[in-house]
Amino acid sequence: MLVLTETAGSAGCDLLARRFEAAGYSVTFPRPERGERGVMVVSRLATVPGGQVADHLPHRAVQVIVETDEGPVSIVGLYVPARDATAVKTARKRTFLEACRRGLPTAAGRHEVVIGDFNILEPDHQPAYRFFQRFEYDFYTWLGTVRYRDAFRVLHPEAAEYSWVGRTGDGYRYDHAHVTHGLVPVLRGCSYVHEVRTGPERLTDHSALSVSLCLQPTVPLPVTDPMRDADAVPALF
Repeated sequence: MLVLTETAGSAGCDLLARRFEAAGYSVTFPRPERGERGVMVVSRLATVPGGQVADHLPHRAVQVIVETDEGPVSIVGLYVPARDATAVKTARKRTFLEACRRGLPTAAGRHEVVIGDFNILEPDHQPAYRFFQRFEYDFYTWLGTVRYRDAFRVLHPEAAEYSWVGRTGDGYRYDHAHVTHGLVPVLRGCSYVHEVRTGPERLTDHSALSVSLCLQPTVPLPVTDPMRDADAVPALF
């Protein structure tokens, strides 16, 4: 499954969705309004909608459910708004995080992965930055109180990894994957893929985040190569 964040109602994102759909993938993409950003979930497994997670900026919290040998697993793609020092953007981010607190399940008795660009740091992030406010750190802490685990920290408790690096060279671990306690025993990998950020093509300013779970999907889809130009007209010569 691919969880793409900072998607837009643009020609480029529409092309991605169209190509993946033509190749047989399940695509969930609630298109955000003009000037907004959201989440697209692309899956080689059959998905069903998981319901609304956030009643504020809902296109930034997209949930789908897949069936596995361990029962249904909910995947929530999250793109938390960034902010600056202005009151408007601070209130926008705070309101969205509050909506996620109301909408995310408390993880009791179900399997769930919450993954994406959280635009927040863990409270003991090194280095520490004065810009971040208490409500931002509190969201990370709250996830632990409702029985989610930071998948990267489960496997790499002391590692210093950064998924976004500023112009001054300061690193931030903005991108996270949190799993419910029931998925910890089947968690096999969680690592950052820096090549998409640091490689010659520089596809994005964020590193990708890869999570591996030892689960057997029950409804895989027959897919083809999405890179094949499905819109091309065959030529005789």
